[in-house]
Amino acid sequence: MLPRSFRPNLGEGGSLRPSVIRRPPGSTLLQSIDMYTSVTPPVMSFLNRSSSLTSVVTRRSQLSGLEGSFSKPLISDASLEKEEVPTSTLPVRLSITSGSMSSSIYELPPPRLCSYSQALLNAINGLCGIGILSTPYAVKEGGWLSLLLLLIFGVITCYTGILLKRCLESSPGLQTYPDIGQAAFGMVGRICIAVVLYMELYSSCVEFLIMMSDNLSSMFPNAQVEFAGVHLDSYQICAIISTLVILPTVWLRNLSLLSYVSVGGVIMLVVVVFCMLWVGVVNVGFHMGGTVFNFAKLPATIGLYSFCYGSHSVFPNIYSSMEEPSRFPSILLISFSIACALYIAVGICGFLMFGKLTETQFTLNMPTKYAASGVAGWTVVVTPLTKYALTLTPIAFGLEELLPSALVGSYGMSILIRTILVGSTLTIALTVPYFGSLMALIGSLLVMLVSLIFPCACYIKIGSRNLKRSQIGVCITIVLVGLWCAIVGTYSAINNVAQQLGKL
Repeated sequence: MLPRSFRPNLGEGGSLRPSVIRRPPGSTLLQSIDMYTSVTPPVMSFLNRSSSLTSVVTRRSQLSGLEGSFSKPLISDASLEKEEVPTSTLPVRLSITSGSMSSSIYELPPPRLCSYSQALLNAINGLCGIGILSTPYAVKEGGWLSLLLLLIFGVITCYTGILLKRCLESSPGLQTYPDIGQAAFGMVGRICIAVVLYMELYSSCVEFLIMMSDNLSSMFPNAQVEFAGVHLDSYQICAIISTLVILPTVWLRNLSLLSYVSVGGVIMLVVVVFCMLWVGVVNVGFHMGGTVFNFAKLPATIGLYSFCYGSHSVFPNIYSSMEEPSRFPSILLISFSIACALYIAVGICGFLMFGKLTETQFTLNMPTKYAASGVAGWTVVVTPLTKYALTLTPIAFGLEELLPSALVGSYGMSILIRTILVGSTLTIALTVPYFGSLMALIGSLLVMLVSLIFPCACYIKIGSRNLKRSQIGVCITIVLVGLWCAIVGTYSAINNVAQQLGKL
């Protein structure tokens, strides 16, 4: 039985005719994730819904969307009526015309599966992010032995990624992270995971804006403005300019162009790392120093390192899109090995270059007089321009879904909501302009939940009858470690922010 809002509208003779459909809540988070990580060009896609009519369609169709295409919802109408995970899907093609949404003829989506190499690049693109900018600073704070934590977190999060894969295999209807939460803990689990994922997306937007502003202000340190008795320093000016540049990209309803550019995240990362090594070898040099281990800074270091592995929200999508999902564990092993080796190498080299002067982003330490420093700085500035809109869009759609029916599909209301969201991230970036402290907070609180606690808790709940005591013991240990790190790291990060604000 199809959910009421997705039953076909039959015309004369039983033919299908278009009808207005209200977008299900949370239907675009996975669209953004697909475009954020996919190395294949985005194509028109379909919204999967419960039905037995499409048992011939593979469960692992790639769901990357363009304008008017939406991925599997975080909280579906069917899920609100009955707490069960769908075991099959009915594709409904959606389109947006003049601000309204309508359904076209029911048709089966063509399979959109990724090869092994594509899936591997997707995983690397998801893992290797802006966290790499702070690994030298984490080494400075925690000492040389703290690099062991980076390695340990890599091993643990790789294991929990495999646990997510096992959860997906427990039922043919599971495709997304919220699906896993619903299968384990019902609607409460689905909503909890959805909320945490939205919080992670929003906090990432704040970090993007701070990162752009920090690097721009380092290039133009003397920029100052006096207006109506208000003094704006270089950072504030750059934050406002960055927001104005980002804002039009958020108004776009078609994010396909940004998705093509955002998949170059790995290339941009390589460029930044290469520029850092070039400056180190040719200009600055490497100098031994630092402490062996700084226990007092351990909580902050934990948050910074854990942030590097906060990509579990994309793993279910990558698994579901693979031609050979049985090879997913090797994808995780290779991608985590590459990411961990890269993080450790950058952490060591960056700290050897800048020592006790290491900033929260190593690009801020690179002398602006060198061409390589300029390339690295502008690369770090441009990267958020391609990722900010993709990250903020699902949050905007989630808020739009709460609007009255008369306002759903209103482009003017959509622009207003997105503008307010962007303005709120600017407010936070101006109020709390501390990239490292916010990253430690995100890593300690949100990443610990998404990457350590939730995977183990869901795995224990879903497979409790078939698990050995040793498996349950390992999962419980990881949950306890994650809880301890989350509590201690979150307290430390909030305390650091409070201290920095107190100095103003």
